[in-house]
This record gives sequence, structure tokens and C-alpha cells, in this order.
Amino acid sequence: MECVALLLLTAVLVQGDFVEPPQLDTSLRSLAESPTRLPCHYQVEGDQKVVQVSWYKELPDGNKDQIITAHFTDGHTEFGRYSGRVRFESSIPTDNSALLILSTEESDEGSYTCHISTFPNGNFERHIALTVWILPIFSLEPTILVDGQTFRVAATCRAVGRPLPRLSWDTDLLGQVQNRTSESGSVSSYYFLEPRRSMNGKKLDCLVWHAGLEGPRRISNRLVVQYRPDVTISTSSRHFCVGMNDAELMCDGGGHPEPQNITWTRSGGALPDGASVVGNKLVFGRPLHANDSGVYECVVRNNVGPGTAKYELALEECDFPYKLLLIIIGASAAALVVILIVVVLLVNRYHRHRNKKLEKALSEKNVEINSLSRQTSFRRLNSVSTDPRAQGEEYSLLRVDSRTKNSQMSLERPIYKGSQSTLGGKWGPPGGVEVDELGRPVVWHDGIESLREEEMDGVKEERRRMVESYLKSSNMSLDSGLPSSLIPLKAQQDEGVGPREPDLCHQREGDPPNEEDWAPTQAAEEGQEEDDGSNSSYQISEALNHHFYYSNGVLRPRPHANAILLNARGQLI
Repeated sequence: MECVALLLLTAVLVQGDFVEPPQLDTSLRSLAESPTRLPCHYQVEGDQKVVQVSWYKELPDGNKDQIITAHFTDGHTEFGRYSGRVRFESSIPTDNSALLILSTEESDEGSYTCHISTFPNGNFERHIALTVWILPIFSLEPTILVDGQTFRVAATCRAVGRPLPRLSWDTDLLGQVQNRTSESGSVSSYYFLEPRRSMNGKKLDCLVWHAGLEGPRRISNRLVVQYRPDVTISTSSRHFCVGMNDAELMCDGGGHPEPQNITWTRSGGALPDGASVVGNKLVFGRPLHANDSGVYECVVRNNVGPGTAKYELALEECDFPYKLLLIIIGASAAALVVILIVVVLLVNRYHRHRNKKLEKALSEKNVEINSLSRQTSFRRLNSVSTDPRAQGEEYSLLRVDSRTKNSQMSLERPIYKGSQSTLGGKWGPPGGVEVDELGRPVVWHDGIESLREEEMDGVKEERRRMVESYLKSSNMSLDSGLPSSLIPLKAQQDEGVGPREPDLCHQREGDPPNEEDWAPTQAAEEGQEEDDGSNSSYQISEALNHHFYYSNGVLRPRPHANAILLNARGQLI
């Protein structure tokens, strides 16, 4: 007994197994009219060998219908209605026993069995349940609607498939959907609405959904709603006058479908002579007559029905040349007004532009004047003013100094002509006490010899020191002269040009020079000897005569390019 059990265990260990399908029962899907593969592959082990392979289909009554058989020596055999429709996938069925159905039909759906006979281990089977799907076949039937009809079907969508497909609608129209399924395996969907002319051409698409499709299939559709023509009559002119040429009436129909027939009539009779229909127009091929007035009617027809429109033609007596003249005059006046406005705008713009330029130039001039004023002020600070009115203090000092000098020179020269002293000069009265230009009595006269020589030298020396001290304190250089700013504009003369003024103190304005007034020169000609103090006074007098002149009772400096004028406080004028 133990030996039998050991033999069975060894047989089990050495037997083969199915490579595919690995499970005993398997389910597959296939589409109708496409090839279908039913897998079956048994792998042997050791000395085991596949002797025969057979495929069976289970019938609804429980029996089996043999499809094909393959023997390892006798070959393969196809049975019944499967002959020519099925075959083994491999040329060696005992190695790979998969079955191919070349064109699957709906009747091929069912349960299949793959039977493997081996030696020495016996028989092995695999069961496969096949489901056959049929892709949907669909269609859409549109309905031609007419404006004004009652609630009805606008379109019908149908589909056939396995399993049954699902239908839906894609539209913006307001309506209702109704679906129906038949016993033959088809499904239908109906879309209901109340047709209006505004719905014509709107989208009404059918969508078909099926398990064998990746997404819905769309059936495009546009709703068709027919309606009567909407007739209108238009004219090329608002007013019609007797004698008017090229008058015409235009009839616009519209509607769906487009109208093909257009007729013109006139109420109360036929169309007037000379009026003809050209397309959709009523054309008058002659000037309008007074009897052309009346009510004209246009009739347009399509498949739905006729559409009509009326127009009353009223003729007026018109004076075309007069109106044309008025139009020309009005247009000319309007053009003239436009031109005047443009000219005014241009002139205004020009003046604004010019004013801006003038304002800019004025601003630049003001800046330039301000700059020049600053420069002039700066120059005045670095130069000497020529205004004679600012010279009062300095001229007074110079006049006093000049009189002092001349008085000193008079004291130094005890030589006289006539009865007048040098100090008194011509200011002395003719007889009596002589006075100088300040109205003081003459210091020196014919009795001056009675003074002692020492006192005279001391006075002369003291006065000479006063003059030199004044000249030094005023920072005036006798060599360079005084600045030209002290010279009035009318009295300025270039050095060496024009006559030079004579003695500063002895000659008044308007008096001719004489030899008596030139005391230093006269003393030199007469050969009188003077001491050292007299020589210094003489040099000062010569320097003053060289750099100053007397005018209008005022001692004025002669012009010089390098002159610098300082007041008594040492400030630059």
C-alpha cells in the first residue's frame, strides 16, 4: 500500500501545468466582425506527452458542440459550421493549442472548453466565457419645420449595438427628449419643440455613447425652420417729383427658403407705361409723370407662402435747378465757414506761438540786462566813477590845497607888478586894501620886507609839510596823477590834447592867462634865487600844474589811464 502511494506522489510531481490561461475559468470580450483569440497552452514535464487537443462550445441545452480537434499523428479536423471560420494559432497544436475565430459573430458568444489529453497523466481542461460586443450603428433623421407649427418632433436619433448604446442631445434650444428601446436591440431618441423662425440654423446634435467606444460619437445637425418672406420696399430718394429721372422701387423679400417669384402691381390698375420689373426692382425708364402716383404692391413667394408689402408713391412739383442752387449755396457757405474757422484757429495759433517767442526773448533780455547790471556794478566796484557829483569832498580838499600852495608861492615871491600882490592877484580892489579870493586881506604887500627871514622860512616849511602830508594821506601819486573819474565828461581832455589851463589859483574861469599869474616861471626868468624851501614848493606847484587843471572854480585832475582815486578815508571811489 505504501508503494502505491509513493508512485502516485511521484506522478503528481512530474506532471505539467497550463501556462495560459492560468485560471481554470476565464472571461473574455470581443467585438463583432473582428478576430478573437481563445488562449490554451499546456506545458509538459519529463516524459509526459500531449496526445490530442480538442475545443468544444457548450450549448444552451447542456450539450457540447465540437469545434476542432488536433492529434499528434493524425493532424487537425474542423467540424460543422465552424469549418473555415476557426484555426489553431500554432502550426503544432500540441505545443500551443490557442484557438482563433477569424471573424467573430454575435452567435459566437458563449462558453468554450479546451481539452488536453496527455500520456501517461490523463486529461486536463480550461474553461473560457466569451462575450461578443457589437459597436453601435447610429443615424439622425432631421425634420423640416415651419414657423408657427405646433409642438412636434424636430429630430430623431437611432443606434443599434451590443450592449445597447445610450443617446443624448447637445443643443441650446428649449425642448423635450423621449427615448425608446426595441426588442431587436436598437435604441431611439426623439427631440420635441415648438418651431419658430428664430430657431432656423440652430445646433441640434445627437451624441451616441457605448462601452466599446473611448468617447461619444457626435452626429451634427442644424435645425431647419421655414417661414414666409418678410417683404419691405425701399427707395433711392425720399421725395419723388414730376419729371424726375431714374426713379425706382426696391422689393426685399427675405424668408426661408429664399423666394424665387417677385411680382409688382398697382392698386386700381396695371403698371404704368414705361415701368418694368428688373429682378426685385420696379424701374421707371422715363421721367415721372403726374399720373404715376398711386399705391404699388410687391408680392414675394416661397415654399411656405407669399409675403406682401405696399408703398404709396406721391409726386410733387419740384424746381430742381432752384433746389440745386440752394444746395450749392448752402454747401459753399458751409465750406466758407469751415475755412474761416480754420483761418481763425491758425491765426490764433500763430499769435500764441509768436507771443510765446516774444515772452521767451523778453525773458532772455531781462536775464541779459540783469547779468549786465551785475557786471557793471562789479566794474564800478573795481573802477572809479566819473560822476562829478560824487567828488565834492575830494575836490574841496584839492581846492584848499591849491589855495594853500598858491598862498605859499606868493609868500615865497616878494616880486610884484603894479600895486597888487601875488596872493591877492586880480581879486584886489582897485585902490584900497587888497584881499585874496577868499576875501581875506593880503598878507604880503610892499612892506613884507620887514619880516625876519627866519620866520618866513619856518612858515614856508610848515606849509610845504602840510601839503605833502595831505597828499600822502590821500594816497595820491603826483607821478601817476589822479583817476579820470574826477574829471567831468564835458571838461575831460586827453593829456597833450587842447590847451592846458594856466595857474590853478591866479586865473579865474573866463579870464585870459597873463604872465603875472605864472609866478614860478616868472621868477625863473627874472633869475631870482630861492632857498631849498622855495625849490620844494616850486616842484609841488609844477606837479600840481602837470596833473590838475582849474575849471568852473573847481580843481580837477587831468585824465590818466592808470589813475586810482581814494577818498580821505582811504576808500576806493
